[in-house]
Amino acid sequence: MQYVCDAGAATWFRIETVGEATRESQEMDHAVERFFRDAYDKAVQSYAPPKSLPAIEQKIGLKGHIQRSMPRFLTLRDKDGTALVTAMLPPEGMDTRGFRPVIVGKANADPYATYSDAIRLLAEHTKLTLDPARCYPYRRG
Repeated sequence: MQYVCDAGAATWFRIETVGEATRESQEMDHAVERFFRDAYDKAVQSYAPPKSLPAIEQKIGLKGHIQRSMPRFLTLRDKDGTALVTAMLPPEGMDTRGFRPVIVGKANADPYATYSDAIRLLAEHTKLTLDPARCYPYRRG
């Protein structure tokens, strides 16, 4: 996981591997692993290395391409490493009008009631609007 920003008593981290996404799904009892795998596979398939590189060097830029082209999957962790909230944000630098961020708590519960300050700090850090009406897909009423 890669450090993203502090959020009061917790910290936001970027999920970088399928293994981390699997662990997040297990700890949070939701399907982030499936969304991560789909996005990861799509990013890998879209990678076109420069033809001028020797075959042995063809994958050198793959990791950077994946991070630039797939959504950012984040986890909010407390000081003991316990997963609290999971977020899926657009790729860095992407026009966000066509991308709907998703932010959920354990078992897809609404995280805003308990972690609104941490989500606000993430919004400030990423310069995104992360309001519950747009980002929490299971809102009722």
